Amino acid sequence: MMHRGLMHLSHLSLWLLFAQTSADLPLCKESDYHFEYTECDVLQSRWRVAVPNKADTCTGLPDPVQGTHCAFSCNEGEFLNMQSQQCQKCAAGTYSLGTGVAFDEWDSLPTGFISQGVNTNSEDIHTDCSNSTWIPKGDYIASNTDECTSTLSYAVSLKKPGTVSFEYFYPDNGIYFEFFIQNDQCQSTDSESRWMKISEKNWNQHKVDLSSGNNVLYWRTTAYALQDSAIKPVMLKNVAISGVAYTSECFHCKPGTYSSKPGSARCTPCPAETYSNKGATVCLQCDHDKYAGTGSGSCKPRPACTNSDYFYTHTACDSEGKTQLMYKWIEPKICSETVEGSVKLPASGKKETCPPCNPGFFVTNSSGCEPCDKDFYSNGTVCAKCPAGTEPESEFIYKWWNTMPSNMKSSIFHQESIHTEHNTAWEVAGEYIYTTPGDQDTDYLMLTLNVTGYRLPQSMAKDNERKDLSRITFVFETRCTANCKLYFLAGYNKWNNDLVEVWTGSNSKQSYTYLIQKNSTISFTWTFRRTAEFSVERKYSTDIAKIYSIHINNVIGGVASQCRQCALGSAKAGSACVPCPPGHYMVSGTGACQSCPPNSFIRADQAVGEAACVQCGPNTRVNKAFTACLSDCTLDVKSAGGLLLHYDFSPLSNVTSVHSSPRFTNRGVRYFHSFNLALCGNEGRMPATCIDNVTESGGEVKGYICQSIVVPSEIRSKSMVSSLPVLIGDSLVGVSTDTTLKGITSPSGLFPSVSGLPDVTFYFKSSENTQACKEGRSATIRMRCNPTVTAKDLIKLPSNCSEGTCDGCTFHFLWESQHGCPLCTKNHYREIVSACIQGIQKTTYVWQQPLLCHSGESLPPQKVNACVTLDFWLKFGVSTGTVAAILLISISCYFWKKTRKLQYKYSKLIMDSGGKECELPTADSCAIMEGEDIEDDIMYLTKKSFFTKIKSYSRERTSDGFDSVPLKSSSSHQLKEDEDSDDA
Repeated sequence: MMHRGLMHLSHLSLWLLFAQTSADLPLCKESDYHFEYTECDVLQSRWRVAVPNKADTCTGLPDPVQGTHCAFSCNEGEFLNMQSQQCQKCAAGTYSLGTGVAFDEWDSLPTGFISQGVNTNSEDIHTDCSNSTWIPKGDYIASNTDECTSTLSYAVSLKKPGTVSFEYFYPDNGIYFEFFIQNDQCQSTDSESRWMKISEKNWNQHKVDLSSGNNVLYWRTTAYALQDSAIKPVMLKNVAISGVAYTSECFHCKPGTYSSKPGSARCTPCPAETYSNKGATVCLQCDHDKYAGTGSGSCKPRPACTNSDYFYTHTACDSEGKTQLMYKWIEPKICSETVEGSVKLPASGKKETCPPCNPGFFVTNSSGCEPCDKDFYSNGTVCAKCPAGTEPESEFIYKWWNTMPSNMKSSIFHQESIHTEHNTAWEVAGEYIYTTPGDQDTDYLMLTLNVTGYRLPQSMAKDNERKDLSRITFVFETRCTANCKLYFLAGYNKWNNDLVEVWTGSNSKQSYTYLIQKNSTISFTWTFRRTAEFSVERKYSTDIAKIYSIHINNVIGGVASQCRQCALGSAKAGSACVPCPPGHYMVSGTGACQSCPPNSFIRADQAVGEAACVQCGPNTRVNKAFTACLSDCTLDVKSAGGLLLHYDFSPLSNVTSVHSSPRFTNRGVRYFHSFNLALCGNEGRMPATCIDNVTESGGEVKGYICQSIVVPSEIRSKSMVSSLPVLIGDSLVGVSTDTTLKGITSPSGLFPSVSGLPDVTFYFKSSENTQACKEGRSATIRMRCNPTVTAKDLIKLPSNCSEGTCDGCTFHFLWESQHGCPLCTKNHYREIVSACIQGIQKTTYVWQQPLLCHSGESLPPQKVNACVTLDFWLKFGVSTGTVAAILLISISCYFWKKTRKLQYKYSKLIMDSGGKECELPTADSCAIMEGEDIEDDIMYLTKKSFFTKIKSYSRERTSDGFDSVPLKSSSSHQLKEDEDSDDA
């Protein structure tokens, strides 16, 4: 410590020596120098020294004196007088933070701030990002909107722990915005807390503690224009840092602000129609022919009033139940009616009878509208209690616009100028609500509907398969001469407002429905912007957006326009309304519960009437709650040859991801379309999930198939950053080999096949409708047998539709896998029988080729059987043939001899008949008498040749069934002898 003190004294001696050499210069006056403190030593002490404003201009500077302690500080509204080293109050027209510094003027980049742009895209080394910096805009500073990374930094040294606070507007999740701090050890803020939350519609305040020592503050942005849409920049203002040991001066109030009292910690903006210069203590009134907005540094001439300076509205119903069309000037009124060429305010219209109140409200005695009580309903006139056995349908229906509903409000965001008094963005007009002319054509005119939450009716079944809690439907119209846009946004929480749909240009009157799937969706915003091209002159103030009606159901705290029929079991007075049993619909008018046809589920948006039953598609079954159809990943399909093929896709049931081919933005940033697929499964399966991790409070979607856009990036310490999640399929339509199912087509030409097996196609559908997809999105997954693919996730997109869809609504996927083949059966293999070798014969089973099956039945093991050789069977055959031939000859001889005997007996009978035809011997006469020997009386017939004998065997039978045998009898022989004697 002594050594450190000696060093200070040596410096002082050198300074005194230099002063003596400058004795010829004039003596310094107070205006020629200022005081500064030396660096603090280890004892936290310092010296006050005088420093000349210009070198070598004067001599005789005051001697160094002991300074205040390094931890010394002044309060807000005070500064440290270096002459007396005492705190003094700031004069009127100035302000001070005491121990800090503030930056609220951004006409140029304040001293100490550094802005630079760098290219973080390693694949695009040619892009120059040197001009992609933060741009001062007067009251605020705006970030870049291109795909370079822009950093705004400020270094500050704190003598004690302090804070940094700032306001920011971060409206677009297409840009990454982070704020972090590095200390003197180069340690950064925790990575999870550095990401800024999306601004809903107002400026957000952010405050972070700072440690003593050196601190470097960083604001960093990177935009990704993935869909060629305009990116809204991040805006920053009112940066304040505390913890600085002292401030030696007060800051003048900037133009448009003032401080009327000494010791002010901040300056107050001037009200409308007034202005102030820098360091003002009071605001000055503008002349009558000039105007100024809040916080203006000057007054501007009032322009002539035009048709764009007023709007029309319908007055609230009076006590007589009358309303009238009325014209009003846009407030604050800045135009002049006395300037040449100005228009006058049109006269009000005639009084007309008020339309009824909106459904669920009733007309009060003062002709106002009030909501009906619980368990009551109304068509807009009087309230009536719901009958027993019914329950009120809690909803909001807005179709009459005489007054702005209490849960809706309009506001304007003016991007080019922060201060605006114009707060009439949407105005009621009886049958619709419309946008009024804004201050500028680039204004965002916002209409916001707030809800407290959603609850399904008691009469509606609840289960995990039901995706939608509610739905909002609105009818709108836009008429534009420029490239106007109407945005519809859903606010999932206080910080997050996600874009749902955008309509560009003129749109005819149409309806749009959005399904609400989260109870955290607490707001809906319609934002209309006439043009993105800034101009001081209003050119498109006649461009307009109209909303005719808004209907949102199942709302907590809503009103009822009608009562829903309960099941018959709820008809008792005072009983709660209960749903029909699962798988039953309610008969309209009676409340009776009727069973749906087998394998049918109940529509989520309808439980009354037989139309509520929806038949499940092929190869699917209804879940236990009868609210959706499922596939257990197995099915049977008949092939072209009539064989029954069994499929089991269970190994592919886990969630699988696939990326499209890379695409590039205008600036060369590479990104992909990422798809998550959950093919099949029973209740409790893991759904496919797509998230938005760009912002801290990003949203997510869940279903069978979803899509998101991913960007390879090192931002947020992730290899991939995901954004814009979209649900493609949340319900399974069916599983079939057909190319079309329930209006969804899977063209076979997208994925040509050479296999003889049919592709099994899973058909999915989403219940979310969009502007481009009026019927909602759908998807098909073709399962193709490919035994050569061992990986489970070989999924392809159509070659001619690299994003997975050719029309933006129906997505197609081809999933090739060995698990896409049918299960193996006996029909898929054949047997091969070997020759008998040494008494052994083998039977081997092999697969049919090409093998188009998987798992299932395994090949049977090889069979080994005993057998006999060919020599044995040859010998056995010859022996058997010889025996058979001998036996055949013996039998032939036996029957030949038998025939001869019968011939003889027959001839004998003929002879005994006496030669008379058709007569046989009498019963007492036998052809062969007893004791006669056949051999003794053999008649020697005429000898016949062999062929003649053969011919006799083939004689025909007579009509009496006996064989006719031409035999020569003895009588005929005797007759012939007599004839011979006569001749003699």
